[in-house]
Amino acid sequence: MSRRFAIFAAVVLLCAPALLAQGKKKGEDQTRNVQGVVTSPEDAVVGGAVVYLKNLKTLQIRSFITKPDGTYYFHGLSTDVDYEVRADSKEQGLASPTKTLSSFDSRRDAVINLKLNKKS
Repeated sequence: MSRRFAIFAAVVLLCAPALLAQGKKKGEDQTRNVQGVVTSPEDAVVGGAVVYLKNLKTLQIRSFITKPDGTYYFHGLSTDVDYEVRADSKEQGLASPTKTLSSFDSRRDAVINLKLNKKS
C-alpha cells in the first residue's frame, strides 16, 4: 500500500509543473508596457521632464527622463500589479496628476499621456 502511494506521489510531483504551466499559453509574454507623451499646460511637448512609475505592490519607483519630443516608455511591467504614473518638471514648477494603470487593464501596450499643471 505505501509503495503504491509513493509511486502515485512521485507521478503527481513530476506532472505538477506541466499542469501548472498550461495556464499560460506557450510563448505568451506575461509583461506589459506603458508609454505616453508629457505636455505643458499649453499642450506643448515637454522634453526633460521626469516621469515616475510606482509599483503599488512593492512600492518600488522607476523613473524616466522624457525625450526631446516629450515621450516616455516603461517596459517589462507585471500584468498582475497596479502602477501609478506621474510627471514632474521642477525647472518649470509643473507636475501632472497621478494616473493609475490597473491590473484589470488587459492592454499589453498601454498609452497614458500626462499633462503638467502648476504645482499647488
